[in-house]
Amino acid sequence: MLLLLQGGLFSVLLLAASLWDVSKRIIPDSLCLFIALAGLITFEPMKLFGIFAAVPFLLAALALGGMGGGDIKLMAAAGLVLGFQKSMAAMVMGLTGMLAFHAICFIVQKLRGRDAPKAYPLAPFLSLGCLAAYFLI
Repeated sequence: MLLLLQGGLFSVLLLAASLWDVSKRIIPDSLCLFIALAGLITFEPMKLFGIFAAVPFLLAALALGGMGGGDIKLMAAAGLVLGFQKSMAAMVMGLTGMLAFHAICFIVQKLRGRDAPKAYPLAPFLSLGCLAAYFLI
C-alpha cells in the first residue's frame, strides 16, 4: 500500500516538474524537495546513495555548461526515491529517450529545410526514465 502511495505521489510530482520545465524552462526547488520527501514514505538507508546519480549531471554542467541546476536537483531527489541502481537505470533510459527524440526532430527538421532545436527541457525525459525504473525494474 505504501509503495502505491509513493508511486502515485512520485508520478504526480514528476509530471508537475516536467510540465513546469517545458513551459518555463525551470524546475522549482519545492518540487524537488517534495520528490525527496516522497522517498521517506518507504525509506531505506541504502537509497541515500541514489543522490550520487546526480553526479554525472553536475560534472556535465560544470564541464560543458548548458544544463540547469534543476535537472541536477531533480535527479538527486529522484535518487532518494529510487536508490542508486534504479537511478542510474532511470538516467540511461531518460537520456536515451532524449537522444531518440532529438534524432527524430533532427531528421524531420532537415526534411523541412530547417535547423533542429539545439536544446530541450530535460525533465520530461528524466521523469519518464524515473517512472520506468520505479514501476518496471
